[in-house]
Amino acid sequence: MTPGELEEICVAAAEAGARVLRELFEKPREITLKGRIDLVTDADHASEERVLGLLRERVPGAAVLAEESGESGHGELRFIVDPLDGTTNYTHGIPLFTCTVAAEMGGEVVAGCTVDPVRAEVFRAHRGGGAWLGDRKLSVSAVTKLEEAVVCTGFPYGGRERLPRMLAAFGHFTELARGSRRLGSAALDLAYVAAGRLDLFWEEGLRPWDVAAGDLLVREAGGLVTDFSGAPLDISGGEIVAATPALHQTALAVIRGAP
Repeated sequence: MTPGELEEICVAAAEAGARVLRELFEKPREITLKGRIDLVTDADHASEERVLGLLRERVPGAAVLAEESGESGHGELRFIVDPLDGTTNYTHGIPLFTCTVAAEMGGEVVAGCTVDPVRAEVFRAHRGGGAWLGDRKLSVSAVTKLEEAVVCTGFPYGGRERLPRMLAAFGHFTELARGSRRLGSAALDLAYVAAGRLDLFWEEGLRPWDVAAGDLLVREAGGLVTDFSGAPLDISGGEIVAATPALHQTALAVIRGAP
C-alpha cells in the first residue's frame, strides 16, 4: 500500500473511533484505574474496538499496537492506535481529547490521523504529502522568538520522580514565552503545532501511540521533531520536542537548562 492509501485508512479508523467518543461523551462513565491516577473508561475500550474492527476489515493481518489491548500480529505494516488521548479530560467533561491512528512501515511512520471529536477537526498526513486539516494544508507558525511563542507541555502519570525537572522546565518556559499551556492530550498538542496554533511542544514519559501521528503531522507541516538531545525522534523513546525550525534549538537549550 502507498502512504496515501494508508492515510485514508488511518482517517477512516480515527473517525470511526471519534464517533464513538462523541456518542458517549455526555453519558455516564464506567471508570477504572490502570495506575494510581491513570484512568481508563468504557469509552476507551469501545473506541478501540471500533478502530480495530475497521482495521481488521480494511487491512486483514496487519500488526497493531493499541494502548488498551497491546500488540497483535506481525509484519512490516503496523498500525499504532490511541483510541482516546485525553482520558482524564474526557472523564471530567473537558472537551479536549482525540482519537489518533498512525501507520508504520518497516519501522517508519508513513501516515497518520488525529481527530478532535468535539470540534470535528480531522488532522491528517502521509509521508511526502504534507499535513492537512480537512482541505487546508497546514504549516507550522512563523514565530522566531520565544517571547512571541505559545508553548505547551504535559506531565506523565508515572515516573513522578521526574516532576521536579519537568516543573523546572515548565517554569523556565513560562517565564520566557508569551504563554504556556497544558491541554491534557499530547496528540492534540502536536496537531496544534502542525496547525500553527502552538509554536512549541515538549514532554517526556510518552508512549508511541501518543506521538506517532503527531510526529508526522508536525514534520509534514515543516516543523522539527526530536528527542531532548536533538536526535531524530524515536517514538518509543518517551521524550519529544516539536517546534518551528526557528525555535527548536532554543527549546532544547531551555530544557537542558532545567535542573
